[in-house]
Amino acid sequence: MSPRSPEPTSIPDRASDADPGTYAFRHDIRVRFAETDAMGIVHHSRYLPYLEEARVEYLRSIGHPYDAERRDGVDFAVLEAHVAYRQPLRFDDVVTVHLRVTSATRASFTIQYLLAVGDTVTSLATTVHACVNDKGRPVRLPGWLSELVAPLR
Repeated sequence: MSPRSPEPTSIPDRASDADPGTYAFRHDIRVRFAETDAMGIVHHSRYLPYLEEARVEYLRSIGHPYDAERRDGVDFAVLEAHVAYRQPLRFDDVVTVHLRVTSATRASFTIQYLLAVGDTVTSLATTVHACVNDKGRPVRLPGWLSELVAPLR
């Protein structure tokens, strides 16, 4: 049995969603040539690894590195991923991935992302994650994550 997803999410669309100042964390990634397609832009498949890299760095920055959480028996399975592409990314762009946790249930949470090059918002994204054990069964949010999202409930 797989974890049940909360109600379907949508791409961020409020004015504050396009304001980098409303996001709790930022991580820079330089676009590699291998990530571009025949049109010279970043292939759409490369965006999910950018989101993952930012997520892992966020967890590390708040003192909960992903590998430690996995050793403690909790994994964060991706249930949904949505990306709205506004402007293309190109080779050698430095993309700043802004991240914030926006909602949670007892066993899942949602993260929103804003990707920008300089002052230009290039895309907005959302991922929904379930907390699962090593068998893929749903488990409650770890205590530290519950405390982090408590103000959002």
